[in-house]
Amino acid sequence: MVSTSQNSQAVESWQQVRAPHNLGYRIKLLSQLLYRKFSDRLEPFGLTPFHWLVLCCLWEEDGLATSSIGEKLQQVGGTLTGVLDRMEERSLIRRERDNRDRRIWRIWLTDAGRELENVLPQLVADLRDETWHGVSYAEREQFSQLLNRAIANLS
Repeated sequence: MVSTSQNSQAVESWQQVRAPHNLGYRIKLLSQLLYRKFSDRLEPFGLTPFHWLVLCCLWEEDGLATSSIGEKLQQVGGTLTGVLDRMEERSLIRRERDNRDRRIWRIWLTDAGRELENVLPQLVADLRDETWHGVSYAEREQFSQLLNRAIANLS
């Protein structure tokens, strides 16, 4: 026979895995809210969060091969190719064949792409501060470490 204590533990456990109470659902909700807020802030520049990620890679190391950007962002080629097409149309990047291996395309920032580095990081910092208002740096670090561990567990 199941005791009342065991029954209430089972109900509590069930509550923790059901949406909207489970952690996965709440992480997805946080991700969607952040994406929406970030998209709104990038919209005046005609950019998306994916454009931001590509720009960050190139600000760190200009002239990366398309495949290197894809590896850094863990993206498949087709998705990245379309993003790079739109960035090239907006004159934020230019593509050039690698001098040593003509199969490789290298991605370079244009002046317009470089200039965004003077504006966009502050937008991201402001969103970060809004997101983590009232949360200590130590708590942020702990949350980040826990997420990294969960990601590693599922990778």
